[in-house]
Amino acid sequence: MSAQMDELIAQFENFRTKVRQAEARFAGVGDMQERVARVEHTVTSPDGTVTVVAGAGGTVTDLRLTAGAMRVEAGQLAATIMSTLRRAVAGAVQQQAGIVDDTFGDAFGVDVSAQVREAQTEAFGTAAAEPASDQQPRQPSRPARRPAEDDDDFGQGPILRRS
Repeated sequence: MSAQMDELIAQFENFRTKVRQAEARFAGVGDMQERVARVEHTVTSPDGTVTVVAGAGGTVTDLRLTAGAMRVEAGQLAATIMSTLRRAVAGAVQQQAGIVDDTFGDAFGVDVSAQVREAQTEAFGTAAAEPASDQQPRQPSRPARRPAEDDDDFGQGPILRRS
């Protein structure tokens, strides 16, 4: 009976150690949330006419056009705005993924940053960058839209990565 009791005590101590490790890991959630809230990524177009600032969640927080932007043909200006906006949002999202990786990546064996870059590559048809740069990206191709009924179906695996 003593050997069984010793085994139970050892298992209980192992369990308590894991609980303490989990508590320590999740104590960093508040810090992670604060860091995510401060995310800001600014990108200026190669010609300098458009600047976009994106924040947490990829939210566009500022869009600035120079006086020179008004001399650019409307279609070209729209393309420059969209390209710059995509790069700013992608950079903000990559920053957030890095913050999540810093907090939880090693604990769960997940590389959120890599998954974000892969999703961005798939969505925009561009080569994955680490992190988003201010270089002129390739002209993005429009990905085929999945049927609407598939938009909320997460039952086939992780929502960040579909095979």
